[in-house]
Amino acid sequence: MRTQTRGFDRPKLGLAALVAAALSFPGVARAEGPGVLRQLDSALSQLAERVSPAVVHILVSGYGPAGTDDGRTDTALIARQHAVGSGVIVDPSGYIVTNAHVVQGALRIVVVLPATSSAQARRHAMKKGVFEARVIGTHQESDLAVLKIDAQGLPALPLRDTTPVKQGELVFAVGSPQGLASSMTMGIVSAAARETGLDAPMLFVQTDAPINPGNSGGPLVNADGEVVGINTFILTRSGGSQGLGFAIPAPVARFVYEGLRKNGRVQRVELGISAQGIAPSLAAGLGLSRDWGVVISDVVPDSPAEEAGLRRGDIIEAVDGRPIDSTASLLASLYRHAENRPVQVEVLRASDRLKRQVRAVEVGHPIDEVADLASPDKHLVRRLGVLAVAVDDKIQQAANLRAGGGVIVAARTLDGIGVDSGLVQGDVIHAINRTAIDSVEALRLALESRKAGDPVVLQIERSGRFRYLYFEME
Repeated sequence: MRTQTRGFDRPKLGLAALVAAALSFPGVARAEGPGVLRQLDSALSQLAERVSPAVVHILVSGYGPAGTDDGRTDTALIARQHAVGSGVIVDPSGYIVTNAHVVQGALRIVVVLPATSSAQARRHAMKKGVFEARVIGTHQESDLAVLKIDAQGLPALPLRDTTPVKQGELVFAVGSPQGLASSMTMGIVSAAARETGLDAPMLFVQTDAPINPGNSGGPLVNADGEVVGINTFILTRSGGSQGLGFAIPAPVARFVYEGLRKNGRVQRVELGISAQGIAPSLAAGLGLSRDWGVVISDVVPDSPAEEAGLRRGDIIEAVDGRPIDSTASLLASLYRHAENRPVQVEVLRASDRLKRQVRAVEVGHPIDEVADLASPDKHLVRRLGVLAVAVDDKIQQAANLRAGGGVIVAARTLDGIGVDSGLVQGDVIHAINRTAIDSVEALRLALESRKAGDPVVLQIERSGRFRYLYFEME
């Protein structure tokens, strides 16, 4: 049986602690204690009033592994699923940052504005405060996604990217834990740059502010109402908060947001190496000169790294002048680097310190090559509002598609003529209403034969999975 704690029991303990803390401050007389608490109470209320209107409730529907009676998942059974998460409005025109895992596999995304949001923005929604959202882009390495809703004049919060967050700084987690929208919890920064694993690709802000399922994608804000992190996961044995919450640092969130909004992806250069964190046992076994940092474990043949003379066993000291002490800092340096100049790499080889200039190559994106092939004159499918290219053997291999044939969506157009089909860049259309599609012309003809109000079902392949998109012709 589930055990519940009465809501009025725990605040009494917190209040007593606050009273003791307030009265213990140097220079504060005991008689002034209640006044200090009232000031604190007022400050927290003002903060909530400023922050909460920009934090949204996200409802996602899709398909995933079905659950069993004992709490496990059965990957052989696929069931309709509904999930909840949180997000933060970072631009008044309707751009929202959340976690990539919140919207992964989504068929439909609904954003619900809090009751305190702008009345002007809410009047534009079909239902009060409810908006259909579309995905602008996702970035799996950082677990971030950018959504867009059709609204203007929304309250927004800035992503702080200047002063680094500090250990001990007072922070607040805002979101929808267990679906309870606009919930706010308080804590401190337990660690400003926590590495959760030796080869973890990112450093996180660790906090003891209570975070629970449903908080994912919501903001971690400071006392000034600035976003210092995007809440992403917790470490727990019970499934609930145990004071070990982790947030993606705001500078990372801002960098990813700007890349996704501008290009639909985040650019990063590649050197042609594999690197991993150094543990004492690894250093001892390989005879490395130190037992911390990052070591090159592989150099790809004919890569820029091999051309520059990097070798397996080299310890990476710095990239572009920035010290490298973890795989996360190495990855961050490669994201910061501009493609049009060499990467300055300093390595430690035995007792020698070497400097190498490595040719920068942007990490390849197969869809970019497809987009380069598309032209509005030849590949526009006006009734869907997309540019589409027929899939050949080269495209199938480059995009790692499961099935041959069909046409791939190279880009979406913004002329407003196409229906809201749900197609995104990279989708492959294999059939319309069971009729196979093998060329752009076949796609156009199949659409032209349908009049307004006719049902249309597209069989598509997206991220290695088949699904149906359905709508009525306009």
